Parts: sequence; C-alpha cells; structure tokens
Amino acid sequence: MEPYFPINESIYSKLENNVEATLATISNRYMGSNPAHPITYRAFHTEGFKRLKDYRYDFALQQKFPECEDGQYVYAWAKLWQDTDAPLMFAINCYGPAVLYLNGEQVYRSSIVEELDPKKRIGLRLTLIKGWNFFLLRFRKTTSGIGGIFGTGSFKRHPMHFLSPTKEREGQEGWVFTEPLDQPLEILPTEESVSLAKEKWLPKLNHHGQDQMVHLGDCYPGINDGYAIAWTKLSVQEVDEKLFTIKGQSKGALSVFINHEKVCSIKEVGHFEFQISLSYGDYELFVQSYALEDDWNFSLQLPEELSIISPFPIKGAIDSWVLTGPFKREKALDLNSIKTKEALKEGIDGPVYYKLNQNRLVVRPYLENSLFGKWDYPLGVTLYGLLQTGRVIKRQDIIDYVIKHIETSTSLYRYSLWDKTQYGAAGVNNQLSAIDSLDDCGSFGATMLISSEDAEITDSSLIAKDVANHITHIQDRLEDGTLYRRFGSVDFMKDTLWCDDLYMGTFFLSQYYKKTNDPVYLEDAIHQFISYKKYMYMSDLKIMSHVYDYKFNTTTNIPWGRGNGWVIFSLAELLLVLPENHKKRPELLSFFRELSEGFLSLQGESGMWHQVLTDFESYEETSCTSMFIYAFSKGIQQGWYEQPTPYVQSVFKSWKAMEQISIDKLGNVYGVCQGSGYSFTGDYYKHDLTWILNDTHGTGIVLLAGIETVQLRSWLLDRREGILSEL
Repeated sequence: MEPYFPINESIYSKLENNVEATLATISNRYMGSNPAHPITYRAFHTEGFKRLKDYRYDFALQQKFPECEDGQYVYAWAKLWQDTDAPLMFAINCYGPAVLYLNGEQVYRSSIVEELDPKKRIGLRLTLIKGWNFFLLRFRKTTSGIGGIFGTGSFKRHPMHFLSPTKEREGQEGWVFTEPLDQPLEILPTEESVSLAKEKWLPKLNHHGQDQMVHLGDCYPGINDGYAIAWTKLSVQEVDEKLFTIKGQSKGALSVFINHEKVCSIKEVGHFEFQISLSYGDYELFVQSYALEDDWNFSLQLPEELSIISPFPIKGAIDSWVLTGPFKREKALDLNSIKTKEALKEGIDGPVYYKLNQNRLVVRPYLENSLFGKWDYPLGVTLYGLLQTGRVIKRQDIIDYVIKHIETSTSLYRYSLWDKTQYGAAGVNNQLSAIDSLDDCGSFGATMLISSEDAEITDSSLIAKDVANHITHIQDRLEDGTLYRRFGSVDFMKDTLWCDDLYMGTFFLSQYYKKTNDPVYLEDAIHQFISYKKYMYMSDLKIMSHVYDYKFNTTTNIPWGRGNGWVIFSLAELLLVLPENHKKRPELLSFFRELSEGFLSLQGESGMWHQVLTDFESYEETSCTSMFIYAFSKGIQQGWYEQPTPYVQSVFKSWKAMEQISIDKLGNVYGVCQGSGYSFTGDYYKHDLTWILNDTHGTGIVLLAGIETVQLRSWLLDRREGILSEL
C-alpha cells in the first residue's frame, strides 16, 4: 500500500507528541480554507421557472405558453459557475422532445423512451470547466406537451441554482427563455453574442429609469390601505459637513428617516423638501409610504454631491432601493426589524420579505459557500470537533467560528421554510428546510444542541423540536420501532437499515434527552441500539454489518470501517447520558465491550484500521480509526472496561499512526472515505469507495480523537498522582 505522503511531510515530523498543536494546525487549516463568508443575496424574477423539491427547474412551458403550436420551439438559457474542472451529476425529465447544449456542444438529445414517459428521470454525468458553464435547453411542442425538468442530479450534496446569462440580468437567479419560435435558432446564443435581440428574452424586465422613482403601486398592486418601506443608503463623498437640500414628490402620505431619525413627513399627495447636514460616509435612508387607491409612488431629487447605493449587496438588482411590506396602517414601525435580513416581516396577509423596485423582482438569499454556513451531517461532526477543540485548547476564535457557521443556517430557518412555499426550493438550508431522512437532521442538530451551551443560537429550540418530531414521529420505522430507510435520495437505498443511522438518529436523541430530561428520547435511543444489534451484529467477529437490505432479507456482511465507527461513537455518547441505575445499562455496556473487543482485534499493524475492517489490503482509513480512538478513550476514562490497558495502548498507538500516516504538516487530513453507498461485496468499499483529501466526514472526528488522546493522557497522569499521594 502506497503511503499518502512521505513521513517527512507528516505533522508528526514537526510536532511529535504535541497533540494540542496538531489540533490547532488542523483547525487553522480548515477555517482558512473555509472562511466565514456571508450569505449571497440575488434578484429573482417570479415569472421565471421555479425549482421543485428536488431542486430541479420545472420548465412548465405548456402552462406558460398555452397557445404554443405543435412543432414550435422554446429555448431556455442559463449559466453555472464551477471552481474546478469536474464531472457533476444532472438529471432531466422530458414533457416532449428536448436537446441540451453545454458550452455550445450538444450533450443530450431525448429519445422516445423519455418523450413518452414524463416520469422517466435520466441521469447525466457532465464535465464542467472551471469558470462559467452555459446551458441551453431546446424544447419542441408536440400534442403531448412541451418542456421538462432539469437540474442537479443530487440536491442533497449539490443544490444548484443557475444564473441568468444576459448582461442586463447579470447576477439574477434563474433561466431566460424565448417565446415560441417557428424555427430553431440558426446560431446558438453565447456570452459574447446573442442571436436574439435582448428584449426578446423573457421574463421581461421593465426599466423604470432613474433610481429616485419608487413604484410601490406596481410592486404591491391592489393595496389601498397600509404602508410599505423603501430602504436605501445615502452615500456622501464630502469630507467636511455640509447642509444638503433633498426634494421629492409623493403620491401618498410619507415619512423619511435617516439613520432612524425622522427628517421629513407629509400627510397628503404633493411636494416635500427637507435639509440635513451630512459629512463623509453612508447613511441609512428609509421612506415609509402609505398606499393610495390609484397610483402609489414617490421620487427623490438629490443634489449632485449625494448618491444612493443598495443598503446591502444584492446581485442582479436594477437600482438601489429595497422594498418590504405592505404592513397594516396601525402596525408600529420597527426599522431594526426592517434591516434584519434573516427575518421575515409580518405583512397584511402574512409573512413578507424584500422586493426590488420593479414588479416581479424579489430578493432571495443563497448559500454559495462550499462548506461554511451549510447544514449537513458530515459538517455536524466537523463542527463538533472544532467546538471541542476550541474548548480544550482555549481558542475562543474557533468556538466563535462554529457558532457563526451554525447561526448562518439557523437564523434563516423560518425564512427557508417560507421561501420553499413561495418558490419551490429555498436557496439556503436545502436539507434543513426539506427534512426527509435522518441524515438531514440528527447529526447537525446534535451539534447545535451542544453548541448552544456556549452561546445562544437563533431558533435552536424551535429547530431541535422539529428535528425531534421528525425522528420520533415522521421518520420511517419497522413494525418493532426500528428506524429504517423506506426510501432514499437514490433508489438503491429503498428498504434498508444502515448502521450509520445509529449516529444519525441516536446522537441527537441522547443530546435532546440531556436537554429536555424527557425519557421518551432516551428510551428510543436505547431501543435503536438493541434493535440494530439484533439485525446487524456479526457475533463471530463482534462487529457490525454495514447494511441490512430488506429487498433480499439479509445483511450485507461487509464490515465497513466508518459505519462501525459511527456505532461505537454513538453508543459511547448514549452511555455518557444514560443513568447508572437504568435497567438497560448492563446490556448496553456489554455491547460496548463486545464491540471494543472486536475492533481491537482488527487494529492494523501500523495502528490504524482499514476501510474494510477484515481486509488488511484495503486502505488505512482515518475516520474509523478516529472514532475507535474516541470510543476507547471514553471507555477507559469512564471505567467501562474491566481490562483497560490494551485499549490505552491502542489509543496512543493509533493516534501516533494518524499523525504519521494521515495528517500532514499543514493540517491536511488524508485517507477519509467519501460518502458511501453500500454493496454485498468488499470490492466496492475497497476499490470504488475511495478516500478524499480533507473530506468533512473525517476532519471533525480526527479533532475529537486528538482531544480524547489529550484527555486520556491527563487522566492517566492525574490517576498516577492520586495513587502516589495515597502511598
């Protein structure tokens, strides 16, 4: 087996026996590679195509163009950014004949199989280039219909949103499209030259002209009572303070606020004017405008020395005004609430968010970081490791980073649920807003609960309640109450039990029991371990099969390393909160010891465990090694082993091995298996399920293993001192 890197490049060669420094190096590398960039805000045209719950766009052209004639064509065009050359999975369904072009080359043409079965989903593996990639769909009308569904082939991992490719819509989310055409385009559109005049691309943009005119009547049609807020920023370039005169016209009563101070108010239609002293800088400007029955707008005339800019960055915005409302006339004005971008506002007919100064253009948040701010299960354990590292090595900046990551997601939870109802699929919280599995909620939810001990986290209680409800009342179960997968994000997951799910489910249940003291969650976690052992325990080896497949009514009998790691990791977490006098504790403790014995017997010569635990020719796998270190160390310190010495030796041997084999001097983590499917053969795990550098399935658990190594050493030294003091 080839080493991951020369030992001279290992962290061990630089920091031998300095585990705390190793933890800091890994943490610094991770945070440096994944900076805390904010959410991206983009304009979205509500007359464009919306995404379905699987995050693919529904090109429902029959509904959009009911007069479209048989034989006519409609094109849809968009672009997608890619950081590196890489293949990605896409998927398409066809309501009729369809052709897909990628960067000017035809990459798909529908066959009669897809055209005759709109439910037929076709996966497409397409190689994207670094930079912008341009997608063009050509649909043709037949008597059966026109259009299709296209987008990401894996929305859990890659929830793609496409952007407009035309310059006048630069930055807006969504596809542009043509009206029905009698003939195919002679020249395909490109970024440099468009075969149609720009005004022929839909949805249509109405440019109102100068920023100073705000057309509230267009944006909120049918409102004859109440008010809306228009928000922008005044930008002043004068160094010294100067008195400025600002004028305007209003159709409707109006109040103007600068930095929350009311500077002007009129009670009827007409002209207004006010003076204010300003010096260099930007100033919040709010206009509270009341509705009229007919038209409803206002305008500002600014001196040449003043300009207005968007109150926050919005890609694709056509001017500098952000609108929200309408609100009931009697609703008290709260400008701080207006400025809170994460929160919905309570409007006349329910929750509202931001619009732009053009009917049908709204503002939506999008998570465009590869990792920071994302909610998924590998990041749950990554952040858990970072949090504990920050605590142990006393690095508040690491703790703050973890809290900010979690809050980026949780603060937009309510919004993302609302966004999904409005536009089909939210641009943030693609898993949290659409929970349909344990993967979507348990791991990250547990870390959120643990992190809330360090700081108050927005809506953590609400989210925890919703996660608990999903696990307890919604997630599929067997008749005996065992959590299982009736369906999955891919078809082969149907009707399976995965030992991974002991982590996905019980880790949260253990932490929620700790928070609520409600025994329902504790008993459920206990039941899962007992049931999973019944179905998946390989008693001859004292380890677990990865999967039980009900399609074949058998286990796979393949002991995947990380799957087994999840089991003992989660069992250790359950034992930590399980009362000493609980009637099931002896049974669970016995199971922990049996698993430990089985894993110990399979430790590799170097100190690491292997991808397939029983196949020493499979690669040395870092995440399972880390979880065995974690569990063994917990077991030693908690007194769960009758003979702890072999486990002490195992912990120190395996941590040293990881420092030499899996962690380089820059803090990169090697040998972490990618997210898995499953198989009845070990060859899949050994050859197909390869490792990925710095995969998030491993970074956090490596940190937790290092922490446990530090704490075990301290525990042993304290114990030695205690024994010596008694002599």
